[in-house]
Amino acid sequence: MSDVPTLEKQLVPLEGSVKGAVITVSDRCSSGEREDHSGPLARKMLSEYGIDVGEVVLIPDGIEHVQAALQSALDAGARVIITVGGTGVTTRDLTPEATRPFVDLELPGIATQILMKGLEKTPLAGLSRGLVGVTGRGEQAAIIVNSPGSKGGVRDVVSVIGPLVPHILEQLVGHDGSVHLP
Repeated sequence: MSDVPTLEKQLVPLEGSVKGAVITVSDRCSSGEREDHSGPLARKMLSEYGIDVGEVVLIPDGIEHVQAALQSALDAGARVIITVGGTGVTTRDLTPEATRPFVDLELPGIATQILMKGLEKTPLAGLSRGLVGVTGRGEQAAIIVNSPGSKGGVRDVVSVIGPLVPHILEQLVGHDGSVHLP
């Protein structure tokens, strides 16, 4: 057993709730051909970290659809936005391209953490091109994370980003948010 504190022991949980949004990006789910299981899973898991997500938004693949949904979530005050799906390599997987204009600062270290967590389970995790970043700095800034569409991908994403949300949000509003080791 290691004496090194875990990240979850180092970070302070959210006080109150933070407004969030989950956007499922899937042609098949949005057409009714397949039921969305991953978006509701993301919503449930985020709630365990104090992130209040209303209904999951279900849209077809495509840059315009993703950008409109992201803008709507931001306009509604979401501070944590998870997109689910559209991160692979098919011609319709354009979620990262649609997200990039909204991201002021990429967080490649968190994207790497998510990748490493996924690779523990499957080599297919390496096919996700999801972005992780923030829209800027200040009280209105939001965290945007592109998750793969699989339930396993969602679990990996939320289990990595969930504990980090309070620290990221504190830093975005200018607080030091220092994590002090015992």
